[in-house]
Amino acid sequence: MIICVFGSSGTEIGKNYIEKTEILGEKLAKKGHALMFGGGKHGLMGAAARGFTKGGGHITGVAPEFFKAGDVLYDKCDSFVWPESMRDRKKYMEDNSDAFIITPGGIGTYEEFFEVLTLKQLARQSKPIVIFNIDGFFDKMLEIIDENIKDGFIRAQTAELFKVTDSIDEVINIVETDSYDIDKIKFYD
Repeated sequence: MIICVFGSSGTEIGKNYIEKTEILGEKLAKKGHALMFGGGKHGLMGAAARGFTKGGGHITGVAPEFFKAGDVLYDKCDSFVWPESMRDRKKYMEDNSDAFIITPGGIGTYEEFFEVLTLKQLARQSKPIVIFNIDGFFDKMLEIIDENIKDGFIRAQTAELFKVTDSIDEVINIVETDSYDIDKIKFYD
């Protein structure tokens, strides 16, 4: 499978986040999976890529050309795709991945998660989405989603479209086995 990992590219992330994401990448690679990611060498993007490198997995980086100007790209990618914009970058990763793992991150990571979740809710894709909730990072976001479901702003069915775990092995199990019957999705009641 080609696994898309979304996550922070920040340089001041706690060691625990880095270590767990790197271990996840290594284990996925050793199971024969490939990585598709935003191409960054820092943060959890870099951690996932280093893990895949350790595990001998194939790595595809995806970043707009303007990223070449800085020293931010992971230099051990097996291939690199250079879309024109950030929007094209995201679309390429969405279209060419078999599953999505969301690791802790900032605004871009939240946007990526909500984009793939929205596409799944609209029956435009049915790929597994798993939130790797290291140290409860996503707890507050999940509380907001639950509140919005309770208040009627988000359909209850939306909570079935993604899984959440803090276990590396469970993340792997979910991406390998999770399936969702896209025909169950109802746009309108």
